[in-house]
Amino acid sequence: MLRHLSYALLGLLIFLTSFFAFAQTPASSQASVMKAMLWRNIGPFRGGRSVCVAGHPTERLVFYMGTTGGGVWKTENGGITWQNISDGFFKTGSVGAISVSTSNPNIIYVGMGEHTLRGNLSHGDGVYKSTDAGKTWSHIGLADTYHIGQVIIDPTNPDIVYVAALGHAFGPNEERGIFRTQDGGKSWQKVLYNNPNVGAIDLTIDPAHPKTLYASTFEFRRFPWGVRSAGPGAGIYKTTDGGTTWTDITRNTGLPTGTNRGRIGLALSPSKPNRIWAIIEAENEQTGVYRTDDAGATWQVVSQFADLFQRPWYYHHLAADPKDSETIWVLNIDMWKSSDGGKPTKG
Repeated sequence: MLRHLSYALLGLLIFLTSFFAFAQTPASSQASVMKAMLWRNIGPFRGGRSVCVAGHPTERLVFYMGTTGGGVWKTENGGITWQNISDGFFKTGSVGAISVSTSNPNIIYVGMGEHTLRGNLSHGDGVYKSTDAGKTWSHIGLADTYHIGQVIIDPTNPDIVYVAALGHAFGPNEERGIFRTQDGGKSWQKVLYNNPNVGAIDLTIDPAHPKTLYASTFEFRRFPWGVRSAGPGAGIYKTTDGGTTWTDITRNTGLPTGTNRGRIGLALSPSKPNRIWAIIEAENEQTGVYRTDDAGATWQVVSQFADLFQRPWYYHHLAADPKDSETIWVLNIDMWKSSDGGKPTKG
């Protein structure tokens, strides 16, 4: 342990020395240095693939990562070292979603079961909660959801949590859709449900008005010989009362008009909450990134760049910049960035 600590301190010293030296260089030189930088893998080097990560709201070097076979890992030094924090508590190892409370960062919720439903996949057993920053965990329900795409915590109240559950990959089941708890996981209500073949895959919340959320549903089925990844049950829904009632906005002006849709990813701009992006697999050459600037009333397609939609049933992830309403990222086989509201340039 002392050796790991000395490595961490050495790494931090090197980082701080480099940072302060970099901060004192002219802006033109800084730009040159940044342009030369390359992405690198910072681990951990076990646990399998990862489909979710969450950061601490105020401690910028603290992150949590969920793997598809190795549980939850935590770093307190920006990725220099990682520690598994779920072993001994979790009954399954596949993690689909992590959320850290912004109002009380000691509270973390984890949704189990990877949502990138490849041929070889591992299901989960519901939702786990920690109230001590990951030191200990308790299982709080939804065991039959199997695959969870998103967990959203109300930014003002960590007892209010929403879960987007895809359900069983290989067959129908009832425990799928959008679930809500208002008592920290002691009880759950299914607040958005279509049918036993349609689950929920994504959620996004307006941080300024946390009773406003947008959700996407997904009609998906794995077979031993293949996959069905689209259907009429896939769509976009909106609530303005914290999930008690939902409005189907799938066919609002500007969105795809076909009968069947595939996976839909969502992102809301925190700095401009009426702006929401949706990446949608659709019929009739209507697959694309769509954007609304009036809270979902009307939409426009902003990109149909083909590289954004590779393996759409697997990827289709969006991330909005928290401060700049013009910046959006699309995560696919590559990572893409737009700085003008939707037109992509390679990251």
